[in-house]
Amino acid sequence: MAKITFVGAGSTVFARALLTDILSFPELADAEIALFDIDAERLRVSDIVAHKVAESLGARPTLTATLDRARALDGADYVISMIQVAGYKPGTVTDFEIPKRYGLRQTIADTLGIGGIMRGLRTIPVLLDLCRDMERLCPDVLFLQYVNPMAMNCWAISRATKIKTVGLCHSVQGTAEQLAYDIGVPIEEINYLAAGINHYAFYLRFERQGEDLYPRLHRVMAEGRVPYSNRVRYEMLRRTGYFVTESSEHFAEYGPWFIKRDRPDLIEDFNIPLDEYITRCENQIAGWGKLRAYLEAGGDLVSQRSHEYGSLIIHSHQTGQPRVIYGNVPNVGLIDNLPAGCCVEVPVLVDRNGLQPTRIGALPPHLAAMMQTNINVQALTVEAALTGKREHIYHAAMLDPHTAAELDLDQIWHLVDDLIAAHGDWLPAYH
Repeated sequence: MAKITFVGAGSTVFARALLTDILSFPELADAEIALFDIDAERLRVSDIVAHKVAESLGARPTLTATLDRARALDGADYVISMIQVAGYKPGTVTDFEIPKRYGLRQTIADTLGIGGIMRGLRTIPVLLDLCRDMERLCPDVLFLQYVNPMAMNCWAISRATKIKTVGLCHSVQGTAEQLAYDIGVPIEEINYLAAGINHYAFYLRFERQGEDLYPRLHRVMAEGRVPYSNRVRYEMLRRTGYFVTESSEHFAEYGPWFIKRDRPDLIEDFNIPLDEYITRCENQIAGWGKLRAYLEAGGDLVSQRSHEYGSLIIHSHQTGQPRVIYGNVPNVGLIDNLPAGCCVEVPVLVDRNGLQPTRIGALPPHLAAMMQTNINVQALTVEAALTGKREHIYHAAMLDPHTAAELDLDQIWHLVDDLIAAHGDWLPAYH
């Protein structure tokens, strides 16, 4: 019987989705599930949800909810992380409000940009501490890492620990479903190959029974059918010839092209939702409150499978049923024209032998060059987190495409100082 530990189980909605996925498999229906969080109230609600999910599926797992991390990790076969260090307040709010004072606007701020840098700096130490516990309590564990900034976190873990880790996102499969809808082809009939870095991978192939479907995507543009919420990515298709996997609101802040203080027309023309993550967090908090009230009033849950990869990995690893998922893993001979050791997103075969990433070879050179601008920021942020050297934080911000496009060097240095001071004890000391 597999033991599966949820770290950050107070992320109730996401935990519910993964629990539904896991317990839907008959082979996993009697798994041992350990729920861990540092917030007792959120953990209590997630525990209620877990029992209701199990009941709705007719599953009989062994469920434990605990504030004791060591107890949750002890003997785990799989650990799933879904934490948000410093939470919406003060963490996310700080990442948005201080840059605004400098005229630097963001949309999501959890992957790259100055917000992604700061989120990485406060998250990496927590994940490394978690991994040290896993090295002691469950050294053979498979760590399913869902926390952003994905590439920075996974890169740091692979450098500093021995824990087997894969970073998981839903952008590849989610975007493929959106594109299938745009061109009117059932997703079940589409074969695709994507590769790159998390939130900045591209579909190298998108086809049906040997038919290249890219001309249909270009036809969406030619016929004026580009979805209002997806204008940034279709513009990148126009300019590069390939479609990127992450959403337009994310991608808008990964480069210097779309968010500019002196070009409000760009914000309107490309429908860029500034401060989107702030709105999203507030809606999620309100939704959690409604869910808690509903459950406490005796409400039932209807459970449906999601398209997340976590349960598929666990099921394939336990049963030997082979599957291909997309995962974030170290670049060890996988993509030739990206740096060795950086975190790349590629197809990964999963069976009883574990994770077997697919070698891609060389990406189209212009795509690799664009990714490198993001990898530079990731590398320096990871270096700052692992060495404690403050200078790497300045340089990461200096090389960030969006930050550099908006601020001069003095502004960048002062912005970093202000953010470090505002984060206080949420960050380690730097020298």
